[in-house]
Amino acid sequence: MMKRVFGPYLSASSSLTYAFIMSLPLLILYEVLIDIHNPDPNAMVRLSTDVWIKSLFSIFGLNTLKFTVFIVLTMGLYVYFKERENPVKIRARWMGYMVMESVFWALILAFLVKSTVGLIFAFAPDIAGLSTGQQFALSLGAGLYEELVFRVLLVPLLIWIFGKLGFGTKGKFIAGVITAAILFSAVHYMGSMGDVFTLQSFTFRFLFGLALNILLITRGFGITAWTHSLYDVMVILV
Repeated sequence: MMKRVFGPYLSASSSLTYAFIMSLPLLILYEVLIDIHNPDPNAMVRLSTDVWIKSLFSIFGLNTLKFTVFIVLTMGLYVYFKERENPVKIRARWMGYMVMESVFWALILAFLVKSTVGLIFAFAPDIAGLSTGQQFALSLGAGLYEELVFRVLLVPLLIWIFGKLGFGTKGKFIAGVITAAILFSAVHYMGSMGDVFTLQSFTFRFLFGLALNILLITRGFGITAWTHSLYDVMVILV
């Protein structure tokens, strides 16, 4: 009975189709809020991962907005052709369920990290001086861009690298997931706007990144991105 009721939702919500659909609101809200709440276009407040990606576009003289739209359309076509032989039903209520599930996982992850590190909703990025709109924009964008870079792209790359280095099937998987979590934590201390390094904050972010890696593998990108974004929103509200 449980499988018949929740099976279709669990399968669909972890698919590429729902990952793409659920990513769009995060992307649109992030860009709109950034544009509205940045009065100086020459000093835009953006996520470092967003800046890295768009800097690559600008190196080749590409218009970042147009190229972003092109990438989104290309990814949409890729998802369509990838799953066209076994299409996933689009149900609005399942999208609502995904948001609710993401809230649940955000709370669970916060509790687990609290029990391990001893602090909850701690070690948030230094957002002093930013408006509420900018804070919300960065929170929503973090789930999309950081998950895309540190989970979707980095984890498979590291697993491949460790495989080339001679690690076994299980070993390269474990090494890749752990290394990706270490890099995710470490990047928060890089650059002039990076946080001051402490062992507790590093451990917190490492465990959070490790948990998100596991969530990505078990529940897909859509749930993971929304879990990360909603967790960061909780940081603002608490």
